Amino acid sequence: MTKSEERELKRKLRVLEHAQQSGNAAKTCRYFGIPRSTFYYWRSLWLKGGERALLPSKPIPKHQPNKTPEHIAEKILHLRRTYHLGPHRIMWYMARYHDIKISDATIYRILKHHGLNCLPRQARKRTVHTKRYNKQVPGHHIQMDVKFLIFKDKKGHKIKRYQYTAIDDATRIRALKVYKRHTQANAIDFVNHIIQRFPFRIQQIRTDNGHEFQAKFHWHVEDLGIEHKYIKPRSPQLNGKVERSHRSDQEEFYQLLTYKDDVDLQEKLDEWEKFYNFSRPHSAHKGKTPYEILKEKLL
Repeated sequence: MTKSEERELKRKLRVLEHAQQSGNAAKTCRYFGIPRSTFYYWRSLWLKGGERALLPSKPIPKHQPNKTPEHIAEKILHLRRTYHLGPHRIMWYMARYHDIKISDATIYRILKHHGLNCLPRQARKRTVHTKRYNKQVPGHHIQMDVKFLIFKDKKGHKIKRYQYTAIDDATRIRALKVYKRHTQANAIDFVNHIIQRFPFRIQQIRTDNGHEFQAKFHWHVEDLGIEHKYIKPRSPQLNGKVERSHRSDQEEFYQLLTYKDDVDLQEKLDEWEKFYNFSRPHSAHKGKTPYEILKEKLL
């Protein structure tokens, strides 16, 4: 109870006590300068609920026509808690899969009301020092990188895996594959894999200067008729799309994955890849999926 609320409560009690002692409500109202309707309202509250009923309460309308229905709010909270999606992506999901149109501002208010407006371990925004760009032709520019994975088996022993990732700059279509070792041989195998996986001809592959992308890998790519380019050292932002996609993997896939040594990680990753390419609304495409963008570009 605040000091102002405490003062107001004491004032109401003085009015009621004065009327009780004098036995004349009209005289009490004139003495304190309040309408009789107010006095009788206070007295009815006091008789029904005691002092607590005299405390001021915020007026809440009985009917709230603009309030989001409970079943819609539950869907929003489920998407946030389960998949850690932001307001924009929740908005796209609701429209795409539930045929429910709701603004991102309304979704944010619902999340804030339930204390879910901040994601767990949410990365801070950083200043981008490079100019953003988008290639227009599918396959013209493929970014490739490796995500390091550490799991624990049933006995608590650490298990290392390496996710090789390729993403098309124009459409954001991705290919993912997990290996037990971090080698040039696996990088070469992954290039052969994405050539079969991607539905377009690859013209250029861009990588960092990691040991897995050195001479054997470089000349294998060039022999395939694909240009291979290295980004500048210590400049991961030049491969920003694949780096950002790894953050999506962490937030929307690996944080929800309980890995044990009897789990087929590649099988689950294939499901995630398919979902990412065909079903997941992409913020860079304003809610469209990578394959929807590919279809538009091929028309």
